[in-house]
Amino acid sequence: MNVILLGPPGAGKGTQAKRLEKRHNLIQLSTGDMLRAAVASGSELGKKAKSLMDAGHLVPDDLMISLIADRIDQPDCADGFILDGFPRTTAQAEALDEMLAEKGMKLHSVIEMKVEDEILVDRITGRYTCANCGAGYHDSFQRPKVAGVCDACGGTEFKRRADDTAETVRTRLATYHAQTAPILPYYQGKGILKAVDGMAGIDQVTDQIERVLGAA
Repeated sequence: MNVILLGPPGAGKGTQAKRLEKRHNLIQLSTGDMLRAAVASGSELGKKAKSLMDAGHLVPDDLMISLIADRIDQPDCADGFILDGFPRTTAQAEALDEMLAEKGMKLHSVIEMKVEDEILVDRITGRYTCANCGAGYHDSFQRPKVAGVCDACGGTEFKRRADDTAETVRTRLATYHAQTAPILPYYQGKGILKAVDGMAGIDQVTDQIERVLGAA
C-alpha cells in the first residue's frame, strides 16, 4: 500500500504517518531525510545533490524522483510507503506516477488533511519543547502537569522554534496554497484523493484515515 499524506504545515501529517508505519508496516519517506542519507552515503546521487545544495540551488525534480526510486527498492519498503512532503507540484506528481508505473507500482490513496489556516497558526505558534529532553508541549493543548516543569525529565528550561511565529506560519501557508494545493485536482481526477478532518482529535483523524485506506 502506497500512500501520500497532503496538508499544510502543522496539519499533523508526521504524527499520522508514524501511526500508519506501525499499523501497516509501511515506511515513512521524508525527502529531507532521503537527501541527507544520500549525501552521507557518498553515492552518485548524493554527490550531485550535495554539489547543488552547496551552490545554493534547489534539488531538481528528476533527482528527487531518482532518490525516491532508489529508496522504495529497499527491502524495508516491500509492504509500501508513506510520502510526506512530496510531491509539492503537479509536475512532481506526474513524474512520481511515471516512475511508479515503470516499476509496476501505483499510489493507492492520497489523503488530504484539511485544517483551517487560523487553527494552524494557533497550533504552531503555541508549540514549545523541553530544552533538556525535547518533550513537546503546547500553550493551549498540552501544558506540563506542573507549570514550568517538564513531565518527562523534570527540566525547567523550555524553548520555541525561531520560525514558529505567526508571520512565518502565514507565509508558509500561503506558499502551500499557491504551490501544493493545485495538485489536489490532479489526484481528484485519478479518483484516489480523499479528505479527512484534520481539526479532529488525533485518534479521530487516525480512524478517518483507516476508513479511507480500508476502502482503497
